[in-house]
Amino acid sequence: MDHKKVANEIVSAVGKDNFAAAAHCATRLRLVIKDESKLNQDALDNNDDVKGTFKTNGQYQIIIGPGDVNNVYDELINIANVTPVSTEELKNVTQDGKKKNPIMAFIKLLSDIFVPIIPALVAGGLLMALNNFLTSPDLFGPKALVESFPIIKGFSAMIQVMSAAPFIFMPILVGISAAKRFGANQYLGAALAMIMVSPDLIANQSWDIFGLTVSQNNYYYQVIPVLAAVYILSLIEKYLHKRLPSAVDFTFTPLISLMVTGFLTFVIVGPVMRLLSDGVTNGIVFIYQTLGFVGTGIFGLLYSPIVLTGLHQSFPAIETQLVTAFTQNHSGYGDFIFVVASMANVAQGAATFGVFALTKNKKMKGLSSSATVSALLGITEPALFGVNLKYKFPFFCALIGSGVAAAFAGLMHVIAVSLGSAGFLGFLSINAKSIPAYLLCEVISFVIAFTLTYLYGKKNAAKFAIIDGGNKNDDAKPATNASIKTNLADEIVNAPVSGTAIKLEDVNDQVFSSKLMGNGAAIVPSDTTIYAPISGTITVAYETKHAYGIKSDNGAEILIHLGIDTVNLRGQYFDAKVSQGQHVTAGEPLGSFDIEKIADAGYDPTLIMAITNTADFANVEPIETNQVKNGDPLVAVTA
Repeated sequence: MDHKKVANEIVSAVGKDNFAAAAHCATRLRLVIKDESKLNQDALDNNDDVKGTFKTNGQYQIIIGPGDVNNVYDELINIANVTPVSTEELKNVTQDGKKKNPIMAFIKLLSDIFVPIIPALVAGGLLMALNNFLTSPDLFGPKALVESFPIIKGFSAMIQVMSAAPFIFMPILVGISAAKRFGANQYLGAALAMIMVSPDLIANQSWDIFGLTVSQNNYYYQVIPVLAAVYILSLIEKYLHKRLPSAVDFTFTPLISLMVTGFLTFVIVGPVMRLLSDGVTNGIVFIYQTLGFVGTGIFGLLYSPIVLTGLHQSFPAIETQLVTAFTQNHSGYGDFIFVVASMANVAQGAATFGVFALTKNKKMKGLSSSATVSALLGITEPALFGVNLKYKFPFFCALIGSGVAAAFAGLMHVIAVSLGSAGFLGFLSINAKSIPAYLLCEVISFVIAFTLTYLYGKKNAAKFAIIDGGNKNDDAKPATNASIKTNLADEIVNAPVSGTAIKLEDVNDQVFSSKLMGNGAAIVPSDTTIYAPISGTITVAYETKHAYGIKSDNGAEILIHLGIDTVNLRGQYFDAKVSQGQHVTAGEPLGSFDIEKIADAGYDPTLIMAITNTADFANVEPIETNQVKNGDPLVAVTA
């Protein structure tokens, strides 16, 4: 890459006098721009050295890639005459003159807590859906499968237990995740939640505590009471850590924190928060009941814009209550939010597919094809940010499709009875009798969004150059950079740290989850030492010690990123043992990081590993696994 040339092209696209501030992390330029209307977005989209762009939290971010971004940054600040700042200072520039939105801050808080536990809820939801298939009459005949085939009754009963557990004991999952987010001890958070769902709590009974009558409320399935209780726990724990001598801190801080918080929870916090939680759920149900299909249609029209704000991350707390009321208490209307979300996701995927059908630009064709599949399976961020919002009209075409389909779903009373994947596979979570109607609504959503996108794009092709062909000389250009196929040998990239392996798309970072940096895997670490996943040369070793780049001896370029947004820590809690240009062998220590202190500082310590030259290979796939130790196979690379 010609770093000076790329920097000049970026400055030209942004405007030399349009930079308010600039910083960079391991993969991208992070800019604060004075006037975004002056941006030449098409120039950046057509730049082969720019892997993508997006805006978040007031920053305009340009993805360059590890090893190159720092050199491009150095050239850019000289050309544009911008004073270099750190990523933390850039945040301050972004917030200058702006009031923090408490609603958005609360939504971000919910997102941080719920995103890590969604896999458990989805697994429980799909198991619940499987049990519905086995026990629902009129699905495969007048009798349920368990009645027609008594031999599967035991299996169905076991699935019922497995499906119910994540929801019954969800407060424990929330307690762990919330404690991590609030900076409390995660095991104390779990212990507090266990107290709140203890089987020794007896409904309609109470304790007499020094003349005070305290109800023995059980908080099965509850979310908001646990969040409030763990927050109070975190305040008490931090207060005691600061004031108790170290000799007694270890013993008495957990004891006092748990005992005081438990008392406050049963006396005040739990009952009040339960009323609030029930009030929010009942209010949403009332709107659904009152407005009917008109309400679901409006919700369908607005769902994708809600996703852009992040507000949708708060919905699982409400959906859990709706599902529980319907399946356990046989009351309520079921989960209509899931149905609307599915219609919206399918519509955005269909609109992205419309762009795929229209465009002749190779870069956009590849991005839109993968983003379509992702959206149809329930993950819309790549479609929204990578395709539809760039051209705007596909996004609005999708809103129409979503609104119409959601209205039909409301008219036919389609509801979900479990959580799951809000997309084409969502039928697994739908009430058995409503599955045909659900599938029909998905078809409506897809057809309307795709047709509107395609027809509008075709009619207004001149306005959207990249859709009508983008770079007219695209096919005439010689293949350059990452598009060149190299003679790379097949190899296995090992896990650089021990922990729990997760999919890259589940990472809470848009750049990595949408695979703009390449395919790979991530690990929620349980160990603090990072090892070389393969033999090769260190190409990137940042001063902030939060990321490493390795080019393997066989040609794979691997980025190891320790945590999310941890560049802001400026090397604090990290230790590096290698330097740029050094050759390492597989299993050799690269460095270490303090997981607990990083989490206490409010950062996600998830380790991300991406193969940044994925395009050079025929296939890059994570190896299916769960618990891994450093050195275990994690990603397979095929030339």
